[in-house]
Amino acid sequence: MKQKEISVVFYKPDFVRADWRYDVDGDMIAAFFAELADELSSLGVAVRFWKEHEVALPVKGYADLLNTVRIRSPKDSLGNVCLGHIIGKSANADLIEDIRRGVNRVAFAPEMVEPEGSDKIVCHNCGCGC
Repeated sequence: MKQKEISVVFYKPDFVRADWRYDVDGDMIAAFFAELADELSSLGVAVRFWKEHEVALPVKGYADLLNTVRIRSPKDSLGNVCLGHIIGKSANADLIEDIRRGVNRVAFAPEMVEPEGSDKIVCHNCGCGC
């Protein structure tokens, strides 16, 4: 059986506010993806990640941070969708938890991802008041 391939791409976050940052531990991310890839491989899903730091996005809060994480799944016609678009509201503002939720949604329920350009406003629970 051919595996579904899901890629998670990290753009470079450009933290523009002096009073807000979110530290992303590269070693922890790598360990998380090794575990996730192992979990999902037996279910026919191949997961990989990489950084595309030549693309930098301004980050003012957690919602913007979710926009720097992109999920791609060609089999599901998801070309480069931001994590926030896939998961909607973040329950705990926990990046690892949110990535797991997004990857699992794309792996097992891609029809639940709003089509790009659907004009749906998605609140990521970042505290901005939207």
